[in-house]
Amino acid sequence: MATIVTPDPDTTLPDIPALLNQAREGDAESLRALLERFGGQVWNAIHADIGPTWRAALDADDVMQVTYMEAFLNVARLAATDEPGFVSWLTRIARNNLRDAIRELGRQKRPSPAQRVHAADGDASSLALLEQLAQTTGTPSRVVASREAAETIRTMLDRMPGDYARVVRMYDLEGRDIAAVAKEMGRSAGAVHMLRSRAHDLLRELLLEHTDFLTRTA
Repeated sequence: MATIVTPDPDTTLPDIPALLNQAREGDAESLRALLERFGGQVWNAIHADIGPTWRAALDADDVMQVTYMEAFLNVARLAATDEPGFVSWLTRIARNNLRDAIRELGRQKRPSPAQRVHAADGDASSLALLEQLAQTTGTPSRVVASREAAETIRTMLDRMPGDYARVVRMYDLEGRDIAAVAKEMGRSAGAVHMLRSRAHDLLRELLLEHTDFLTRTA
């Protein structure tokens, strides 16, 4: 059974608004202190949300691991100024991760060829992935159709957290199935789906930056 992290009631924590400000400014230790203090509340909420149908492929620890990674990546956007605001922000990230995992686990039971990139060779799979991403970013087709698709993908993956990049390389570019990726990474299928969903979100942001750069330098 997973260990639920709960704060020691006798532990004195620095002023929460001060910790939030420091975390927003890039102080990793402040954010870590907040996660240690309040992560247990979110774990409990997520654990209660996971129905019996999905517990074999997903648990609250899976969700929280990805949620903590997202918290570190996005803390500069955190608007919360107090404890309830921070817990609400963290819970929203966790529930988004849980929603994405359950949606993808459900799709596995009724797969559609349109829902994934099939690898051929490296350049072809990179181009297919860029085309898939461009459908939701409005990226100009001239960028997606570029012969530099593979280099564009490699450049973006180099800017991403390691687990995000590994999932994209193995699943989207190498064509491995979720079970194989999960085994390689030592994670559950649900965790892999969460990582891939967040990786694609980040890839879309990076693709928009890349497109803007090309537009400005054309």
